[in-house]
Amino acid sequence: MPPTLIVIGGPTASGKTHAASTLAKYSGTEVISADSRQFYRSMRIGTARPTADELLGVKHHFLGHLELEETWSAGEFARQAEPLLQDILARSGTAVLVGGSGLYIDALCNGLDPLPASDPAVRQQLQERMDHEGLPALTERLRGLDEATWARIDRNNPHRVVRALEICLVSGNAASAQRTGPKQRTDLRIVRIAMDLPRGELYARIDARTHRMMAEGLVDEARALLPFRHLNALNTVGYKELFAHFDGALTLEQATKRIQQHTRNYAKRQLTWLRRDTSWTWIAPGDEEGMVTAALRGT
Repeated sequence: MPPTLIVIGGPTASGKTHAASTLAKYSGTEVISADSRQFYRSMRIGTARPTADELLGVKHHFLGHLELEETWSAGEFARQAEPLLQDILARSGTAVLVGGSGLYIDALCNGLDPLPASDPAVRQQLQERMDHEGLPALTERLRGLDEATWARIDRNNPHRVVRALEICLVSGNAASAQRTGPKQRTDLRIVRIAMDLPRGELYARIDARTHRMMAEGLVDEARALLPFRHLNALNTVGYKELFAHFDGALTLEQATKRIQQHTRNYAKRQLTWLRRDTSWTWIAPGDEEGMVTAALRGT
């Protein structure tokens, strides 16, 4: 059997970590995390970074390894993950990739377009303009430079908008003109398994996890990170709502409900991304036998 990459996907709170750890333990291998929110060391509670017990004794890579000031694009993730993937495959023959960040999963599974590396000076200029004029000013500039990318990306995601503009400005060409489109790599066997559970159960999990985060100290964690709120890493669900609470714009109860609602919205977007690709095999989170069978057969 050729080297195998088992990809575990699914919406937030659907049980991806347990599935990935279970399959890695069964296969005697390691897990690469493609969850861009869990990369950050100081964002433990708000990103639901798994505990040691939840990892089932399996080695996981790229959990809590970045500082808030650092920025990883999907391309940078793939460049860093590729030699690690090759090392794991050489030792075990199988590797597991898990996460809800679709672009990061695609970057490793489909290979990289030859896009320019991040330019700190250009990124800083764009960030300052967004701080002064707001995100709509950047999206309109992107529309003028690259309407195809403007139409394709999530224009409510500052990181996506800034990165697309950065590519245009650094290279002098539209980002869309530099993308060759998905072309799954052929040097390894890729098996995609997605967590499948009823919408009502998923939302109940999200609500319960939010309450658990609050009980574990999310408010204190967010308060400690308040001085860094301008950084892109903290422009994410769980922190933005609590920052609004600290500003006096929301009560704590309102902030908690907003976190739950915005997390449900995020889960919907993740499901939309997954369903655009028919190569995913949908399996219930608790069906470990079904996951092992799918991983072995690749169906």
